[in-house]
Amino acid sequence: MIEKLDILEQRYRELGITISDPDVIAKQDEWQRLMKEHAHIQPIVEKYREYKEILKEIEDSYELLEEELDDDFRSLVQEELEILESKKEAVRKELQLLLLPKDPNDERNVVMEIRGGAGGEEAALFAADLLRMYTRYAERNGWRWEIMNANYTDMGGVKEVIFAIEGKGAYSRLKYESGVHRVQRVPTTESGGRIHTSTVTVAVLPEAEDVEVDIDPKDIQIDVFRSSGHGGQSVNTTDSAVRLTHIPTGLVVTCQDERSQHKNREKAMRVLKARLYDMLQTEQQSEYAEERRSQIGTGDRSERIRTYNFPQGRVTDHRIGYTIHQLDMFLDGDIDEMLDALIKADQAEHIKKMAQ
Repeated sequence: MIEKLDILEQRYRELGITISDPDVIAKQDEWQRLMKEHAHIQPIVEKYREYKEILKEIEDSYELLEEELDDDFRSLVQEELEILESKKEAVRKELQLLLLPKDPNDERNVVMEIRGGAGGEEAALFAADLLRMYTRYAERNGWRWEIMNANYTDMGGVKEVIFAIEGKGAYSRLKYESGVHRVQRVPTTESGGRIHTSTVTVAVLPEAEDVEVDIDPKDIQIDVFRSSGHGGQSVNTTDSAVRLTHIPTGLVVTCQDERSQHKNREKAMRVLKARLYDMLQTEQQSEYAEERRSQIGTGDRSERIRTYNFPQGRVTDHRIGYTIHQLDMFLDGDIDEMLDALIKADQAEHIKKMAQ
């Protein structure tokens, strides 16, 4: 770790000189790239310099203890040494976290897809609960959210909903939500009071930038039709709903939430680009399948990740065995405690691999 930190510190010094060079500043693209690298390295280097300063203070304290000291002063130095050793360990752990490989998608906005699974109407009702949970979480963070497309049931459930959340670091938090969410409760449709188990699938996709996903217009088949509401009845007298089919991959995206065909087409294209970007990333990462499986946030979407047990008022994440006994607050968007636990588990797994 120290060798890597020394290399980073040297690179930081070189970058500091380079980004001050007028010839480099004149080349804006290169200068911005170097500035970004400089900003990325800076917190690591600053923490490393703090670490080296602590090591120097520890070394000075040990040298001082080798001298002839009165009992009171020796005791004072030993106390200071204990504080420094504790501080050294804390800063070392911070450095380990700073050195972990960054997910390049962490700062992105997300496109989320929620679909009712096993359980019929009850699954659709719980999908609606999850939609509210995530949009409430977005609001708690000051993030903007927007429905891209939704297919509701007559009872207010959600067969399928696609929505975007825009906010700094949205993907870094919500990427851990992909997978199968299981609910255990007495359905409102059940008169006998028996507990049913239903499932809902959640997919979290990082939203792609335009430059990252190049779609040839010739590869897109565009169909327009009239929007429909609950039960399939028409809610629009014009052909405003849009269906995009990406011919090479067979991906299909439908958007009908807006009254404007242009806006629906725009939203559908955002979702299509996110899906294509996710597909591209999955293909690229398939060769690292073993590492991918060991990470908390990048598991198979068919994996059951969490159970929401209403009779016991608890929610349990099966990946890390973590349980919260405040289900009502959790479903109101208070999910940071669970996400923090998942992030810590993911970081611990990465640190373990680094040590090996």
